[in-house]
Amino acid sequence: MLVTGASALFAAPGLAAEPEAVLQNYADIAQASYGDSLTTATALREAVGALVEQPSEQALLAARQAWLAARVPYQQTEAFRFGNPIVDDWEGRVNAWPLDEGLIDYVDASYGGATDENDLAALNVIANPEFTLSGEQIDAATITPELIQDSLHEAGAVEANVASGYHAIEFLLWGQDLNGTEAGAGERPWTDYASGDDCTGGNCDRRGQYLVAATDLLIADLEWITEQWAAEGEARAAVTADPQAGLSAMLTGMGSLSYGEMAGERMRLGLMLNDPEEEHDCFSDNTANSHYYDGLGIQNVYLGSYTRVDGSTVSGPSLSELVVAADPAVDEQLRAELDASVAALDALRQAAENGLAYDQMLARGNAEGEKLIMAAVDGLVTQTRSIERAVTALDLGNVDLEGSDSLDNPEAVFQ
Repeated sequence: MLVTGASALFAAPGLAAEPEAVLQNYADIAQASYGDSLTTATALREAVGALVEQPSEQALLAARQAWLAARVPYQQTEAFRFGNPIVDDWEGRVNAWPLDEGLIDYVDASYGGATDENDLAALNVIANPEFTLSGEQIDAATITPELIQDSLHEAGAVEANVASGYHAIEFLLWGQDLNGTEAGAGERPWTDYASGDDCTGGNCDRRGQYLVAATDLLIADLEWITEQWAAEGEARAAVTADPQAGLSAMLTGMGSLSYGEMAGERMRLGLMLNDPEEEHDCFSDNTANSHYYDGLGIQNVYLGSYTRVDGSTVSGPSLSELVVAADPAVDEQLRAELDASVAALDALRQAAENGLAYDQMLARGNAEGEKLIMAAVDGLVTQTRSIERAVTALDLGNVDLEGSDSLDNPEAVFQ
């Protein structure tokens, strides 16, 4: 989706906010958002460590709650993708999905085995301290962050071989969700981390190794990206070096997440296929929350404000101020549409909390679920049109937004 325009913004006198100041605030919000993601991942590591050291039902539930809390700030960072190559090149390490979970651990018999597309789909590295990968013998006697990063993640150049990040950890905490489009998340027992005769699923010590190593790797990855947005960081430098390119990056991130990624790949596609495997947080049934915080992150970028996990606020000169100076009507419409899309996403979240699981919403014939999902999809698509108008109002030149077959070419989905 290509949006075009000229470039006259930077010759206009008397702007309510200077583009350079808007970009610095954008980078400040990115640094704070990733910093909060790091803080909550560190808390997750403490909970994971407690589970592995002294397994119990209570410890497993605490680790799950820590994972859910860690998703809140991270999902709000996704609006920094797409327009920022440093972020987009890195993102697959921490939030890639969906994954062929049989690469990591045991799966239900109905899952099947290796396929032509992925001969590692049932590798089960937790059960195999040694295996062959691309003709090379791999020593996995100890599962480390380095093993996950260097040998397992996207092994065989297959994107579904997701071995690291939030969703690998989610799988290790919840296990597979075998409920289809009925209510219910994964039901991994705490005894999958127990010792001796109490161990279920086999290889409980190695499962604990993997969980700890994956969480340590997540922390290292979040430390790296947080540093990229610090005062001397490369991501901050890249986005602030050229104001026109920086503002284009902001709007590209907003529009691509809103349209191709959220409305298309994460929402409309799953509804078209009636497939719970297309859920973003499919093991934990946290998808409705993740969608909501993604939408909130888009709004954060436009309004130049982010509420941190400690309740404090990072805010400053905003993209909205630039748009209102260029075309007040576009700004007013986009603000209203952002409010509407966040409200529609919140309605999804509230429905899930009140007993209509996102899985159930995807079921064929569930009119209420389809209505809720499509209200959010329509809101996201509508606001994307106003994001395009903002590009034009600011005369930013060419901005290429992510598309999705589910929105742009629905017939291709079924081919």
